[in-house]
Amino acid sequence: MVEITITAAVIGLLAAIAIPNLLRARINANEGAIKADLKTFSEACESFRSSQNPPAYPADIATLVVPAVGPGYIDASWNNPTKHGFNLTYAVATYTYSLLAAPAVANKTAINTYCIDHGGVIVGSVNGADAPTATETGCAGGTPIV
Repeated sequence: MVEITITAAVIGLLAAIAIPNLLRARINANEGAIKADLKTFSEACESFRSSQNPPAYPADIATLVVPAVGPGYIDASWNNPTKHGFNLTYAVATYTYSLLAAPAVANKTAINTYCIDHGGVIVGSVNGADAPTATETGCAGGTPIV
């Protein structure tokens, strides 16, 4: 009986150490994946814009997935408004756009908020503070992410 109690205590101790590390690894993976996806989205928007006459950004994300003419610029996973634990918000005007990625469940799927606009620079919050916002004229606030 004592051996079982000691074994259960050791397993509980190992779980208490490992679970927070696994959750942090998941958050880091989600944040890395969304930053890569934001760059992909920016490149797709620029490709779309260069193929239009007159040049204009897509009216919505779905236009990049299945355009009226030609191949898609991004894959169908973009049809879901949540990607890698982030809620996506797209704002567009004729000559500008911005895409905001905010954590779907704060401190569970991600900590920081990210935004990319027609300039191609990702801006984000730092440890959840100074979160950027998305407007039709681009991203406002945040810190540039290298």
